[in-house]
Amino acid sequence: QVQLAESGGGLVQPGGSLRLSCQASGRIYAIVAMGWYRQVPGKQRELVAFSGDSIRYSDSVKGRFTISRDGAKNTAYLQMEALNVEDTAVYYCYADHKPYAGSGVIKYWGQGTQVTVSS
Repeated sequence: QVQLAESGGGLVQPGGSLRLSCQASGRIYAIVAMGWYRQVPGKQRELVAFSGDSIRYSDSVKGRFTISRDGAKNTAYLQMEALNVEDTAVYYCYADHKPYAGSGVIKYWGQGTQVTVSS
């Protein structure tokens, strides 16, 4: 019903920047929140940032990452600055979608995009 397309990952040197994009498409009634998780092998999944009724960041990225949304395009962006090797992970965007008025929320996931920070 809803599909998320992620882009923007890649290889960057420490201190560099990347901008991730996540665009939702399909039969959309109301997206109430979007955000990103990241996952590293052997570590717990971490909620990096989300934008909904408020904007939140994990302590590890606060001050360096900025999430924004374009409601008309059903798109979220994650601007990542001052990247370090600990930011290396697969980043998965998500959207919390309500299919109709009064419904609960269904979470949809992007395919993931690899961010590698290395010198």
